[in-house]
Amino acid sequence: MFTLITKRLIQLIPTIFFVSVLIFLLQQLLPGDPALVMAGEEKDPEVIEQIRKRYRLDQPLPIQYLAWIGGVFRGDLGESMRLSEPVSTLVAQKLPVTVQLAVMAMIFTLGIGIPAGIISAVKKDTAWDYVVNVVALWGISTPNFWLGIMLIFLFSVQLGWLPASGYVSPFEDFRASMAATIMPAFVLGNSFAGVIMRHTRAAMLQVMESDYVRTARAKGLDERTVILKHGLRNALTPVITLGALEFGTLLSGAVLTEQIFSIPGFGKLIVDAVFNRDYAVVQGVVLVTATTYIVLNLLADIGYILANPRLRT
Repeated sequence: MFTLITKRLIQLIPTIFFVSVLIFLLQQLLPGDPALVMAGEEKDPEVIEQIRKRYRLDQPLPIQYLAWIGGVFRGDLGESMRLSEPVSTLVAQKLPVTVQLAVMAMIFTLGIGIPAGIISAVKKDTAWDYVVNVVALWGISTPNFWLGIMLIFLFSVQLGWLPASGYVSPFEDFRASMAATIMPAFVLGNSFAGVIMRHTRAAMLQVMESDYVRTARAKGLDERTVILKHGLRNALTPVITLGALEFGTLLSGAVLTEQIFSIPGFGKLIVDAVFNRDYAVVQGVVLVTATTYIVLNLLADIGYILANPRLRT
């Protein structure tokens, strides 16, 4: 296990380097000149020149990249051209919001998807199986923006139980924070729960037909132990992979959901940065997101080993 983790950590270095180069080069493809955007309506040539020098926009791309990546290694993601604030500060402000939303969404995803997948597999070709599959298909097919608007109309406008938009930190008011984020978390979790359910069902169906499951039943073990200990544990490998990737997707910022519920997370931050040609913010946010994906894949590999002892050899 230690050898596997060491190999994965060594692989992170060239992967992150390649990702950083790709992010920087793709950033240059964005149309428009950030210096002209920041110069305002008058577009004074002297002001434009000062902006170019301040943010190294007048230097060759390799020099710009080396200056940026050197700052990244020092923990400096650059400075926002529009807000004149360090990108690391903006990330530190927005990341906890998105992490809270992503964690709550994953609770809904796993809490709904895994039990539903188990029920569907165990009750194969019964009414329960058909009902669960219909609900999963509904969750996958329902657009997040439509479901979000319907939830706001029902629980905020009609019933008045929950706030329609906004965000409150859990450290300020935990109850108000849960009330503000439970609807967007459910919207995100609902769409992923259907995917998790289908993968759990497929993995469980394959595992339940295995020889060791038949042996466990022949030994007289009760059905619950067979399903949860011998079946589910061995079926978790593809679910762990999918769960890690879905969590990374949530951390990258669910743009539409955050816009509908006015959640000031990563999604809103990167959309504003793209529209304002704020190169440093876009590069910083995308690099943090890409690094998160890579780390989550490493954690998924570790999860494989913990869930399936056969992989330890």
